[in-house]
Amino acid sequence: MWKNNRRCIPIKLAFSSNGFKKYSILETIDILAEIGYDGIEILQDIPHAFPPDTTEEKLIEIQQRLDYRQIGISNMNAFMTYGYIDNWRPSFVESEAGERRRRIDHTHSCIDMAARLGAKTLSTQPGGPMQGVDSAWANKVFIEAMEELADHAEKAGVTILVEPEPDLTIETSDQFIEFKKAVPSDAIALNFDIGHFFCVNEDPVKLVDKLLPYTKHYHLEDIAASRVHEHMIPGTGSIDIPGVLKKIKDTGYDGFITIELYPYQTTAIETAKQSYDYVRGILNEL
Repeated sequence: MWKNNRRCIPIKLAFSSNGFKKYSILETIDILAEIGYDGIEILQDIPHAFPPDTTEEKLIEIQQRLDYRQIGISNMNAFMTYGYIDNWRPSFVESEAGERRRRIDHTHSCIDMAARLGAKTLSTQPGGPMQGVDSAWANKVFIEAMEELADHAEKAGVTILVEPEPDLTIETSDQFIEFKKAVPSDAIALNFDIGHFFCVNEDPVKLVDKLLPYTKHYHLEDIAASRVHEHMIPGTGSIDIPGVLKKIKDTGYDGFITIELYPYQTTAIETAKQSYDYVRGILNEL
């Protein structure tokens, strides 16, 4: 593997396990620790930590491996649901109440798992794709779901991070802020996905200060100049990665930035290494 050249700097760098679906979660922890990552974002979906399939014994193994490798949990990723249907479904804004309830109950289970592993945050979708429903209704049922989940999260000591995404119920920074006004609980915050905001024609550098009161974690990937929502290795697209990292550092943020590159399953190790070298190189120069 590679020499661990981790440095003690305030901003910590992690990689999402959703980019390592061809590897077990234990193998993924080992690989990322060897590269030098400070943390791992754990996918709460198949094949890593899907609640219906994850036993207490597996959770103990994950915790022991994290401790052995001295690598932290940057975030629990409860966004994807391939264990049920696909990337987004069942969503919080399904037209059928039973499907909405399935998503809510899944998120309750994810909160319990996050608390069990000592994770501070859990990211989830911003409502979901609006299929056969209008935006006013979708926002209403999403707010109701988040109000219920916020109560559980507060008691569990976990913060739910809503992640705006193109073509879903909440896409933009202004839409997120309006949502947050409706759900003021401290247990609800923002997962700032740098690429997602770029896709909807917002400048991530300018958004860092605007969204600072709400942001508890960052996702990082690059995006092409076309702004099509396809995650790219940092430094290979059109986002001002150095600029946004400098802005984040200037705010005094000392949490995790998680690189999220799920499209690169066949080159996961090389992708994680290339991303680490590029992003860590920038952070070390700031």
